[in-house]
Amino acid sequence: MSEAEIHRRVNFKFNLRTKLMLIFLVLVLIPLVVIGWFSIKITEDLIAGMVHRQLYNVAVDKISLLEHWLNERKADLTVISKTSILKSMDTGLIEPYLELMRHQYGVYKDFSVFSASGDLVFTTNMVNPVEIIGDNRTLSISDISYMNDEKESSFTISVPIFTGDNTLLGNVSGRVGTNRIVFIILNVSLGKTGECYLVDDSGRFLAHKDPSRILSQNITQTGSFKSLLEDRSLKKGGLKKAYRDYRGIMVLGTSLNLKGTPWYIVVEQDQDEAFESSNRLKLIVYLTICLGIASAMMLIWIISRHIVKPIRTLSRYAAAIAESRFDEFRFDSTFLKKGRTDEIDSLSRSFYHMFQKLKERQNDLEQKVESKEAELKETGSMLKKTQDIAEQSEKFAALGRMGASVAHEIRTPLTSLKLYLESVKSQIDRTLDDIEDYRIAMGQIQRMEGTINRFLDYAKPRDLVFSMMDVHGLLDDVLLMVKPLANRNECALSVVMVDELPMFEGDRKRLSEALINLVVNAIESIENHGEVILSTFLVQESSGPSIRIDITDTGPGISEDRIDNIFEPFFTTKASGTGLGLSLVLQTVKSHGGTLTVKSVVQKGTTFSLNIPINVSDSADKQQ
Repeated sequence: MSEAEIHRRVNFKFNLRTKLMLIFLVLVLIPLVVIGWFSIKITEDLIAGMVHRQLYNVAVDKISLLEHWLNERKADLTVISKTSILKSMDTGLIEPYLELMRHQYGVYKDFSVFSASGDLVFTTNMVNPVEIIGDNRTLSISDISYMNDEKESSFTISVPIFTGDNTLLGNVSGRVGTNRIVFIILNVSLGKTGECYLVDDSGRFLAHKDPSRILSQNITQTGSFKSLLEDRSLKKGGLKKAYRDYRGIMVLGTSLNLKGTPWYIVVEQDQDEAFESSNRLKLIVYLTICLGIASAMMLIWIISRHIVKPIRTLSRYAAAIAESRFDEFRFDSTFLKKGRTDEIDSLSRSFYHMFQKLKERQNDLEQKVESKEAELKETGSMLKKTQDIAEQSEKFAALGRMGASVAHEIRTPLTSLKLYLESVKSQIDRTLDDIEDYRIAMGQIQRMEGTINRFLDYAKPRDLVFSMMDVHGLLDDVLLMVKPLANRNECALSVVMVDELPMFEGDRKRLSEALINLVVNAIESIENHGEVILSTFLVQESSGPSIRIDITDTGPGISEDRIDNIFEPFFTTKASGTGLGLSLVLQTVKSHGGTLTVKSVVQKGTTFSLNIPINVSDSADKQQ
């Protein structure tokens, strides 16, 4: 099966079957999800409200019970403080009386009596006597403490003792044990997880079913303290949302303050237990949604069998027709199913007639293609002959460019030779100048020979002959050769050399020819008494030190559209140039492992920079 057919089938399934599936799922699931969500939401709200009311009622009952019990203890001590026995401050009378009160009430751990100055008059516990709490002229209640040896939490109530004329005689303090009332407070009927405990305003446990938590743990460490004691909605009857309690479990809870004290009653129940009926409702909703999905899938399968499958078959045949595979499928009248008279049957019949017409047209096209192929073969043979002629013409053109290049390179040294001969024409005696001119003339002739060899080297470069040389001596030889041409063109030559440049390796002849070529090009490009400057530099590069030689002229410069082509063979801007000069220079520099760059500004001048490494032979090996 071809890639195009697979792509069509995949797209077809996505566009039809998947869309049908999505439509039915949406039609079935959206009503179920909406109804289920509202049902669960309403049920959870009702359960939360009911649980909060129940928790709040329990908290109110417990706080009322605790307030009644605490008021009884205040009344007990108030009655005791008004007896004549305590007002007498006689320890002989006070001791049996307070011991009697302690055994009669059963909730007091011990009593202590203090004078108006705060001195201890009598106590039933000499080891750890009770102290005066708060202002000695008012009734005061201490914080709850826990005694490990007694395994019971307790707190102290202190009541002043006055005479008949309201004169302060002292105070009586009683330490109250909480076991009896705590058992009543902590005992709640709120399922398996409901619990009630007492904390102070700092979050410490004052009463809890687990005695190890009393005064040793703090619910502020769990984050539930803020939810319980600082949320205003909670203080009015219950927190609207579940929170995480001191055990790290999500619970529903409420809290109420015991008036006149920093104590809070907290009543909680685990969220999972409270919402157990809601979880059952969620399970029913989820099962209903799964049943709806299964029904939608069954309906999609039925529709796919009677509608999608025939259309898929038509799509497969259409892909075969599009790729001209008419003989791959049996496509005849049996394709049309009997007994079906709907739109699918009409589409199949139309498709069958289209197949017959396309097959006839395909046969006609094949015959025409065969005739065209014969014509193309004849045209191909003619094109081959034309190509051979074009290649032959290119060879002749190359020979012509070669001849022009040789003629141009020979003409330049001959012109220099003529100038030097003219300079000694008027001198008959063989002076030292005559000898020098003669040597220069012979040098130009040798250059002509070198030019011809250079042209041959371009086609088949010769091996380099390395030797140690001085860049100053190399430039002196170049200036000696080009100075006559500079004088003739009235061009100034200047050299800026760095002192103490190191010796370097190179082919002296090839480098000399490259520099002469660049200087001659610079001189010939200058008009109106310009200047050519040769500069040398010592450059430190990552691969090692190198010598840079810059040839700068004040000529017209090179335009941007030509500067990228100047090193290509046979590219020139001169009327009589051949375009091999810069190509040979670039070849020479690269063979030395160096680089050749050019910078030019129109109407301001051009600078060619040659970078030759000190160790030319090593760099040349790297280039190769």
